[in-house]
Amino acid sequence: MVQVINTVDSSEVDKHDVAAVNKAENRPMYASRVKIHPKAGAGTFRRLKWILVFVLLGIYYISPWLRWDRPGNAPDQAILIDLANRRFYFFFIEIWPQEFYYIAGLLIMAGVGLFLVTSLVGRAWCGYACPQTVWTDLYIWVESKVEGDRNARIRLDAAPWSVSKISKRVIKMAIWLVIAIATGGFWVFYFADAPTLLHQLVTGQAAPVAYFTIAILTATTFTFAGFMREQVCTYMCPWPRIQGAMLDEESLIVTYNAWRGEPRHAGRKKAEAQGLKVGDCVDCNACVAVCPMGIDIRDGNQLECINCALCIDACDTVMDKIGRPKGLINYTTSSLYNANVAGKNEHWNASHLLRPRTAIYFTVWAAVGIAMLVTLINRSQLDVNVVPDRNPLFVQLSDGAIRNGYTVKILNQKQELRTFRLLIDGLKGATMEMVGEEGAPREVVEIAVEPDKLKAVKIYVSTADHDVLKHGKSEFTFRVEELNVTGEPETAMEQTVFHAPDNDEED
Repeated sequence: MVQVINTVDSSEVDKHDVAAVNKAENRPMYASRVKIHPKAGAGTFRRLKWILVFVLLGIYYISPWLRWDRPGNAPDQAILIDLANRRFYFFFIEIWPQEFYYIAGLLIMAGVGLFLVTSLVGRAWCGYACPQTVWTDLYIWVESKVEGDRNARIRLDAAPWSVSKISKRVIKMAIWLVIAIATGGFWVFYFADAPTLLHQLVTGQAAPVAYFTIAILTATTFTFAGFMREQVCTYMCPWPRIQGAMLDEESLIVTYNAWRGEPRHAGRKKAEAQGLKVGDCVDCNACVAVCPMGIDIRDGNQLECINCALCIDACDTVMDKIGRPKGLINYTTSSLYNANVAGKNEHWNASHLLRPRTAIYFTVWAAVGIAMLVTLINRSQLDVNVVPDRNPLFVQLSDGAIRNGYTVKILNQKQELRTFRLLIDGLKGATMEMVGEEGAPREVVEIAVEPDKLKAVKIYVSTADHDVLKHGKSEFTFRVEELNVTGEPETAMEQTVFHAPDNDEED
């Protein structure tokens, strides 16, 4: 997306606009990578990025080790994707396979939330929270500690191979590799009990898929964060191209205020003494030196820009030194930029946040979240499923009664042993027998189900009632009620069909 500037009496701003448009139109689909050596920055946005790096990496590395006491045989890991038992645990929440719609809801919220954030503050996700950005920041920090800051790294790249150069590269890549292995290693801990899996990995007893997954994630982290960096964002990630549809004239994006900075002069005082028109930009290239994407923000808003705002910190530092106001590069909107070009001197306020696009995104995001929360709070922890026997559909007993067979599956989603009673509604004269349990046919069957388990029992239902048998096929309901509880017992019902001999019977 190229920023469109409505100029008023400013040929320099016109030139800036034309240069940005030409650069965008002439950008190749792919270009060989030119290695970037970003300078270590300092300032508000750099501090914010470091805070998020520590917080996000802390969450990633610590989460698998958090414990949550669960009764029975359920794992005590707070966050666990248990593929073997088809469960997802998140602290006190347990998601079963049939509840996958919760995961779908979270994905919808993540997508719409990304649209909302982008509409409000541009590519804030890319600049601050994207895994590629977080691990690249960490890798660049390691590189600067081993090889030195920007100028030292440039000199080292240009220098011939020596013992010093080789040792620095080996140390740097060794640290990178450790980080990459930890990245892959901690990922697999989300899919199995972390302490157990760690012991298995160290002793060589883990499943081959665990080692394979760690190897793949190690290789991708090491390559993407160490060597490809900005090219992942520019060429591999689709979001830079999608984001253009999310932005509008009120979206906050990192912008060089050409109306204030142009024309540029490196020797500002000398130019002023000569009576030349002078902008605030002293052409020091500090904004370019700190950019992890290697772009010049003064060329206009560009596809490569991830809105990390490190150029703002760099420029504000220079403005302080030369006694000029901060904000030559800042977060602003296209509408405010054009207003300032026109000399209106307008400033951003919170009213810019509320507009039709953001209202729609927030409404959809909140509606999905509320619906999921209400469903989660009110969801039943008991479920029943009934599968009728198909061969044979029925059996006629010696006393003339008709018997049908059913497999009744009762799901206990609580972490405690529960006893239920099984009843029949809507079938006159019906009695039940549970296979494997002695006793006469009866109207109520009690079934105990272990914690967090599905129990399937075979039930025979018999009736000799004339009103039932004359219809050939009758609908009725299995009802499951929890026993030994205070208050309203939890209930689940499943409708099924009772078959009897009839010439017009349909399967």
